[in-house]
Amino acid sequence: MSGPAYTRLSQLDRSFLIYEGPSSPMHVGGVQVFEAGPLRGADGTIHIERIQEYIASRLDLIPRYRQKVIAAPLDGHPIWVDDERFNLRYHVRHSRLPRPGSERILKRTCARIFEQPLDLHKPLWEMWLVEGLEGDRVAFVSKVHHCMIDGVSGADLLNVLLTPEPTEKIEPAPVWRPRPAPGVLDYAAQEAVRRLGLPFELAGTLRRLVTNEEGARDELMERLRGVLPLLAAGAGLATPTPLNQPIGPHRRFDWLAMSLDEIREVRARLGGTVNDVVLAVAAGALRRYLKQARQTDPDTLQLKVMAPVSVRDASERGRLGNRVSAWLLPLPVGERDPLKRLAAVRATTEALKRESGALGAETLSQAIEWLGSTQIALGARLMEYAAPFNLVVTNVPGPRETLYLLGARMLEAHPMVPLMGTLGVGIALFSYGRTLSWGFTADWDLVPDLHELVLGVAHEFERLRERAAAA
Repeated sequence: MSGPAYTRLSQLDRSFLIYEGPSSPMHVGGVQVFEAGPLRGADGTIHIERIQEYIASRLDLIPRYRQKVIAAPLDGHPIWVDDERFNLRYHVRHSRLPRPGSERILKRTCARIFEQPLDLHKPLWEMWLVEGLEGDRVAFVSKVHHCMIDGVSGADLLNVLLTPEPTEKIEPAPVWRPRPAPGVLDYAAQEAVRRLGLPFELAGTLRRLVTNEEGARDELMERLRGVLPLLAAGAGLATPTPLNQPIGPHRRFDWLAMSLDEIREVRARLGGTVNDVVLAVAAGALRRYLKQARQTDPDTLQLKVMAPVSVRDASERGRLGNRVSAWLLPLPVGERDPLKRLAAVRATTEALKRESGALGAETLSQAIEWLGSTQIALGARLMEYAAPFNLVVTNVPGPRETLYLLGARMLEAHPMVPLMGTLGVGIALFSYGRTLSWGFTADWDLVPDLHELVLGVAHEFERLRERAAAA
């Protein structure tokens, strides 16, 4: 057995533990649908033990899956340590849908699974095998705490757990020996070394600024130019809507699959990016939903959306943890014309790019490390009552190639985003192959008609596609 080992959580990762509450479990998740046939044994049944054996053979590639969060000695900062009581059977679970096993029943089952918080004293993930889905399919419902992953690292996990080719052979799992958590003396010694190095890092940064080494002063000014528009966008509270009320503990979950080729065709005809098309369609769907289902005049609203922005570079792909910040931008729900809505979204996102919005978002992400937990806790407290935005729309690019679980092909993948505070609806998008899936999470009581919003997205994309074809 090796000596004590631990990893400190960054302040950004820690913030998702602070945001955790009775009505806001802060795990991200997803539903992957597979062929059932290749997973059946000779007796025609699916053996969960074989799937657990396969996952166990991959866990050395995901060390965090066998670690838990504890409070460090001395300062109480959360740290990752090996879980000496780790039991895979606790994390990989088995369930079955009642007949007829329709997609509608699967969505309700997923919502019930998602609304249950993870046990914060164990490794922060679960995976549910759900049998009985019509069409000889099975679903895997996965939950991972946001303090462990962001959207991009979550997508990378699929490439670790799954394979690009079908396989029947399960490699023997390497022997795992948990390392002990650090004691007071071990932690104090390692933290002393880390903190002694901080002044030298600061001195090096100041020297770079004074000498303008590698254009450090120019970079600083560009970062400040990028931060100011983001701070201005986040100033003040969001316009109240029927969807922005204190949430409860229960959830609804729905999804909608779209052809990525059709979305790209619209983008090619009208300009902008795939994400611009997504935001314009979301604006149109919310306008339709608020007007028809909630009798709210969208022309009087100024909705703001929070769009997470990954700040990972190529060298950080495959690492867990959060490397993400966000743009705050207006959503043009007051605009009736779908082409003008897209033009308004494009103008906003292009302005953010010109003003170094991505660099500003990265700078704000780094600033969280300087602020410390007290300010993060204050922000979490404020979010419980009023948020500076109305909803989250996050778009994560997924794998383009077909993936397999043993011999079973993954057919679909649908994402889930957590809710908190007064955010009654969240939208996550995930691409797999040539399909873009919209995943909708909503509070059970605030949005009993969530499917109307889903239908609105389909309707508004078709309107935009028709106008693009005519243009």
